[in-house]
Amino acid sequence: MPPRLLRPLRHVDEVARAGSLRRAAERLNLAPSALNRRIQELERELGTPLFERLGPRGMRPTAAGELVLRHIRTQAADLDLVLSQVEDLRGLRRGMVRIACSQAVQAILAGAMLEFRRAQPLVRFQVLPRDHTAALAALEAFEAELVLTLDPPLRHDLLVLAERPQRLMAVMREDHPLAALPEVQLRDLSAHRLALPDRSLVGRRVLDAALARSSLRPEPEVECGSFELLWAVVRGEGAVTVQVEAGVPEGVGLAARPLRLPPIRLVLGQLRDRALPLAAARFAEALGRALP
Repeated sequence: MPPRLLRPLRHVDEVARAGSLRRAAERLNLAPSALNRRIQELERELGTPLFERLGPRGMRPTAAGELVLRHIRTQAADLDLVLSQVEDLRGLRRGMVRIACSQAVQAILAGAMLEFRRAQPLVRFQVLPRDHTAALAALEAFEAELVLTLDPPLRHDLLVLAERPQRLMAVMREDHPLAALPEVQLRDLSAHRLALPDRSLVGRRVLDAALARSSLRPEPEVECGSFELLWAVVRGEGAVTVQVEAGVPEGVGLAARPLRLPPIRLVLGQLRDRALPLAAARFAEALGRALP
């Protein structure tokens, strides 16, 4: 959204995203008092407050503010599309691709981005690490054009562009006893030291649901939301973790064996009825072909 075209509306949007005048003013490189005056001028023109002033707790959009924000974000998305089409007519291949992505499958995204930028080096990317609920919220808020996420809820406003099943894998060192098995069952997993993703991640929630249906109650020694830390614990302490197959790192002395569980959906999607800017549309096509 070029600021010279939509600057007053951008100020409202930034205050809503930041939740406070001070943080929004820092991002906009304005004095808080100047930003407040601009918001108040717009409120006077509209004849209604756009924000509830909550004192130290910041600012929250009113019902009228939510309507204005929806209009702002829709118009900004439409303008991005128009500018993308104008650049295409000029023979340029610029643009911004904003994608919300589950942490577990960021390696797939990284490979697809690298390949795409070899052909289109002027295209920029903004990657938002999000779980499936937050990823869909990013689409609704026009913070992202695309989502690459695991097991999103079925929704009428999510247009699925590509979908692949992903097995949940037990990941261990190559010299671990479980590496000798072709497939790992829950009772095999529970007999060993565990370092598991925390419950914010889909793979852990799928594992917990399966364990809840069994009599097994293993206690992980380590829980965290960072796969990099989990890989370090697995390599250093000989623990076992779980990860979807597309997210298992290669060539780092680890082995991965499928768990006997139903697969998880890996979904590439966009907001239904929203036309994508050219760069995002072309990258979506390339990413859909790259999904394993």
